[in-house]
Amino acid sequence: MTGRDGGADLEPIGEFDPVVILVRPQLAENIGTTARAMANGGLFHLRIVAPRDGWPQERAWPASSGAHRILDNAQVFETVDDAVADLHRVFATCPRPRHVVKPVMTARGAAAELRVASTRGLRTGILFGPERAGLDVEDMARADTLVRYPLNPKFMSLNLAQAVLVMAYEWYLTEDMTPPRDLMTNETHVATKGELENFMSHLLRELDDCGFLRNEQKKPGMIRNLRHFFTRGEVTEQELRTLHGVVSELVSARKAKR
Repeated sequence: MTGRDGGADLEPIGEFDPVVILVRPQLAENIGTTARAMANGGLFHLRIVAPRDGWPQERAWPASSGAHRILDNAQVFETVDDAVADLHRVFATCPRPRHVVKPVMTARGAAAELRVASTRGLRTGILFGPERAGLDVEDMARADTLVRYPLNPKFMSLNLAQAVLVMAYEWYLTEDMTPPRDLMTNETHVATKGELENFMSHLLRELDDCGFLRNEQKKPGMIRNLRHFFTRGEVTEQELRTLHGVVSELVSARKAKR
C-alpha cells in the first residue's frame, strides 16, 4: 500500500516458488537491490523480519530498478518463527562455519532441492541474514538445511543482494532450457554439409586450375587441411557465399592478367 505506480509487470511465476526471507535487514537500499536480484531469477515472494528502520522505506523502491511489485507485496514479520510458520522446508545461507549439525549444500544443490519441493507442492523459503554478521545460530536452528557458496576462500564477501542473486540465478537455471552454447546467425543459417561441399568443389577446382595443387604427393594432405579448416566450426551460408565471391574474384583477376 505504498501508492507507487510503475515498475516492471512482475507476478509470481509458480504457486510454490521459494520465499526470500530477509532477517533483520539494515538498509533500505539493500532491500531494494534484493528485490531486483529476485526479479532477475524469477522469484517474487519477499518476507522481511524485523527490519531495523521499519517498513516501508522509501529508498528501497528506486534501488529496485523497477522491481516495485515485489516490494509492494513484501510481508513484514516480527520473528523468524512467524516468517516460516506456513513453510514446509526452510534453507538458510551460512557464510562461515558454525557449530551446527545440519546438511550443508551448495547454491546449485539447494536450488535443485527447492525445485523438487516445489513440484511436490511444498512451500519453501530461504533465510538471508543481516548485512554485517549474517544469520545467528538461533536463526539457523529454524532451518532444515544450510547453504554455502563455493567461492574464493581468500575472499568470500558478498553483499545481501549478491547473495540473493546467486541463489535466484541457480533457482532459475533448474528449469531454464537455454542451450549452453549457440551461434548467432541473424538472417542466415549454419551451412549444410552439401552447401559446404559445393564450396569445396568450387575452391579445389580453381586451386587445381591455377596450379596451387600441382604437387601430386602433397595434394591429398593439402585438401584434407582445407576441409578440416572449413569443417572445424559452424560456417554460415552467408559466409560461404562470400567465400564463393572471393574465389571467383581471384580467378577473374588472374585471368585478366594473362
